[in-house]
Amino acid sequence: MKPLPFKRTAILALLAAGACTAAQAADWSDTSLSYRYGTKFAEPFNNQDISKSIVNLSNVSGYKYGTNFFSVDFLMSDDKDPSSVGAKTGAHEAYAVYRHTLDLGKVTGANYAFGPVRGMGITAGFDVNSKTDAGYNSKKRMLVAGPTLMMDVPGFLNISLLALWESNAPYNGYTNTAIDRYRYKTHPMLTAAWGIPIGTAIPLSFEGYANFIGTKGKDEFGGDTAKETNIDMQLMYDVGAAMGSGKNVFKVGLEYQYWKNKFGNSDHNNPGATAKTPMIRVEYHF
Repeated sequence: MKPLPFKRTAILALLAAGACTAAQAADWSDTSLSYRYGTKFAEPFNNQDISKSIVNLSNVSGYKYGTNFFSVDFLMSDDKDPSSVGAKTGAHEAYAVYRHTLDLGKVTGANYAFGPVRGMGITAGFDVNSKTDAGYNSKKRMLVAGPTLMMDVPGFLNISLLALWESNAPYNGYTNTAIDRYRYKTHPMLTAAWGIPIGTAIPLSFEGYANFIGTKGKDEFGGDTAKETNIDMQLMYDVGAAMGSGKNVFKVGLEYQYWKNKFGNSDHNNPGATAKTPMIRVEYHF
């Protein structure tokens, strides 16, 4: 087995240290279980609208020197995105994300605030997915790392510039051929994540993330990859707060995702590579 390059070893060490420290000394923690549903999902090389149900489990926590975020989606498609060639059942997918942000001000005791920025940090993490479907059967693995600006807004708004080390080992169900794990070119992502309360009379919040991802070189089939834009945002109504039974417990809302050139697949003559998906969302925090 080849040793990991230094950069990836350093990222893994930072993730392990952050996770262990947070697990031992979390100052606060919020866990949520949510469900969302839409009928306009899209997949590359599939020109049909796909309905999906998505169950999500997330946890965000803070400790003395920073924050941790973990989220896993369980995605269940209808038969327009079949589970195998000729199947009448839909594909299943699990997609996990972890991010650790080390707050440089808290570590060093220095003040990094300037203009609209309240602080600076270093973010590292990973994405992992596994999907069972007719065509690609994704097995994504990705490490991420880079600087973060924490903006001075109500709630939070973090903006990061991350390097991505991504690989995949797909299996083509149509040709019954497996591809050895393929590593894409290291590429950048400008990303933002936010949760901002709106007003006080009505308990609304504007939440979401936006990813702008550079090209990752050639894909595993020798084709050029395209720049991605993935914006997922929701307007959430805090039902518990409105009814006087506790804030940030039960929320309902509307969500919208715009994903252009999904997974780096160009949408030129490939309409399924860009998704414009409205969803309903319900969320329970505990």
